[in-house]
Amino acid sequence: MKHLLGSIALCTILLGAVPVTAHKAKDSGPVTALHGGQALTAGPYHLELVATDGELTLYVTDHSDTSITTDGARAKATIQHGTEKARTQVDLEPSGENMLKGTGTFTINPDTGIIVFIKLPEQEAHAARFTPRQTKGGSAHTDGKPHQRKAPAH
Repeated sequence: MKHLLGSIALCTILLGAVPVTAHKAKDSGPVTALHGGQALTAGPYHLELVATDGELTLYVTDHSDTSITTDGARAKATIQHGTEKARTQVDLEPSGENMLKGTGTFTINPDTGIIVFIKLPEQEAHAARFTPRQTKGGSAHTDGKPHQRKAPAH
């Protein structure tokens, strides 16, 4: 009995040390922005946000930059300027093969932060935090959680 408990404990320790990953990106390099926006990784997706005053367009691809259909997807963007408490919510609706779009009354400034939450049918929800005017073609990696990017050093 003592030998059996020792074996179980050893197996538990060894199995606990093995990393478990449901998905691994093909590389850990920067995400390429193909449409002139800021691109981030969120879980199994590459998300590229093109943000202009009054309009948001979100492109969804996998880690191989293959389009992922957005039919039936639900997404919401929360826009905030700097440390202001006021926030603007924008619903993003499927529009085209791998796009979601939303419009509203808002501006995009250098201090604008946009958190996008996306849920594709029969998939887990993921989120990414964009700073569209602070970076070009960004390369932040969110792993599905909101991520605060530091301002670039001058």
